Amino acid sequence: MGAAALILVVAGCTQGADKPTSDFKEADGRAAAQRWVSEEFTPSTLSKDEQLAEMEWFMKAAAPYRGMQINVVSETITTHEYESRQLAKAFTEITGIQIKHDLIQEGDVIEKLQTQIQGDQNIYDAYVNDSDLIGTHSRGDYVLPLSDYMAGEGKNVTSPTLDLDDFIGISFTTGPDKKIYQLPDQQFANLYWFRYDWFTDPDIKKQFKDAYGYDLGVPVNWAAYEDIADFFTNKVNGDGTIDGKKVYGHMDYGRKDPSLGWRFTDSWLSMAGNGDPGIPNGLPVDDWGIRVENCRPVGSSVTRGGDTNGPAAVYSLTKYVDWLKKYAPKEAAGMNFSEAGPVPAQGHIAQQIFWYTSFTADMTKPGLSVVNEDGTPRWRIAPSPHGAYWKEGNKLGYQDAGSWTLLKSTPQDRRAAAWLYAQFVTSKTVSLKKSIVGLTFIRDSDIRSDYFAENSEKYGGLIEFYGSPARKQWTPTGTNVPDYPKLAQLWWQNVATAVTGETTAQQSMDNLAKQQDDILSRLERLSRSREGYGGQCAPKLNPERDAQYWYDQPGAPAPKLTDERGKPETLDYDKLIATWKQGG
Repeated sequence: MGAAALILVVAGCTQGADKPTSDFKEADGRAAAQRWVSEEFTPSTLSKDEQLAEMEWFMKAAAPYRGMQINVVSETITTHEYESRQLAKAFTEITGIQIKHDLIQEGDVIEKLQTQIQGDQNIYDAYVNDSDLIGTHSRGDYVLPLSDYMAGEGKNVTSPTLDLDDFIGISFTTGPDKKIYQLPDQQFANLYWFRYDWFTDPDIKKQFKDAYGYDLGVPVNWAAYEDIADFFTNKVNGDGTIDGKKVYGHMDYGRKDPSLGWRFTDSWLSMAGNGDPGIPNGLPVDDWGIRVENCRPVGSSVTRGGDTNGPAAVYSLTKYVDWLKKYAPKEAAGMNFSEAGPVPAQGHIAQQIFWYTSFTADMTKPGLSVVNEDGTPRWRIAPSPHGAYWKEGNKLGYQDAGSWTLLKSTPQDRRAAAWLYAQFVTSKTVSLKKSIVGLTFIRDSDIRSDYFAENSEKYGGLIEFYGSPARKQWTPTGTNVPDYPKLAQLWWQNVATAVTGETTAQQSMDNLAKQQDDILSRLERLSRSREGYGGQCAPKLNPERDAQYWYDQPGAPAPKLTDERGKPETLDYDKLIATWKQGG
């Protein structure tokens, strides 16, 4: 293994040292740019002349790297499939740089990234990995901060039309030091999904109001969501059926699988009201329940000032398990993320509190029972309802931001060529078309384009959501989490025992909080033994004290509420959308 690693390192260095050869001709590159802009990269927020000028810059900047093959990797979703299949080919034809864009599972991306970091060997020249790792990247010494790179080593290969201010997720990839560490490549949120046709059916609306005393609509809080789940599962038409078919008021997944961890770390606790107000993440306590002082993580457990095992967190896990067992199809408990995702398209789910918009493209295919004959959806998306502990100013949901990351272990010339490709696939020339294909928006200019203004009805409220101020309450994991890979794997293991009944919700969250604190403690020791690790933002655990001390302090952790249900509240969807369109 040692010899193999040495060969890899030498090979990487040799590739970087040798002058690449290429028979690329600029005339061919310009012809390719003309063809791609005319036939594929349309529509665009740029004029055709502006697109061609942007492509001309890429062609010129790529000159020193022609003939090289650059290796990059991302997870397997529709957006990245488009990049690997179409954009890599276009980039090669326009610039002369060969691109091998691998698609693997998200967990495997992280594994490759960690292997490269720990072995200091160049496996890939650039990675698209979630901005959830921002707290990890900003505390390590292996990622090249893009702010530094663009101003220094990479200045000549940084596009003058990059326009960082146009990226809607740039705050997600910014560290506590205010440096940008990653460049967003795709984004999607988890939102509330529901059958608009059922919710607006006069007979169904009357049945609901007769049963619960208020109007059927988009649930604002978990009490209303629970009532709606009960209504469709058990009471609609007297037996929980519509058109003679059994329906369900909730959909989720519960298999013991790493994706069960995403189900929770992707802001489920913040939706319940865990942590403190603050966008993009709660401060001083974030949506993982981790408290920071300045930028130092100081604890997860309530006894250290954290909120991972506080009443709001226990409430969030309790509701998840209850709803999964009472209101979802029986088979949901044995499903993982990818298996559960397509289920609402089958036509028997009334609502889903936690639905990833990455499934939007698959939910708009002609012929589905959830799509009208004219191609418009019978479903809509809206803001997720919040739990009883939620406070104004808390984040309300999760937004994934897969982002380009450059490592210091990558040879300089290979890094430069990979950075050109990263900018190419996020450039204004291609980003609108990429957004249409994958519906994972990264640029504000694309969201506000004429194309989406004219076609918004096809996407069930997605365009209105991204064009509204509401989207700012949906954010990824923040900088309080100092080692995402190590901490994230704890979640699915502890949540799973609550699903199976091996532990109570309180026991699961107590175990999780303690295990997180154990890792924070190890990172604290590492910061003392390895000079420079984490810097001023390295973990430093608070001493334990009585939980009541922290409940008596302002903010999180909050003491247990006497009423964890509250008064159910719903909104009329069409009025909500009208408010969004007016900028409210």
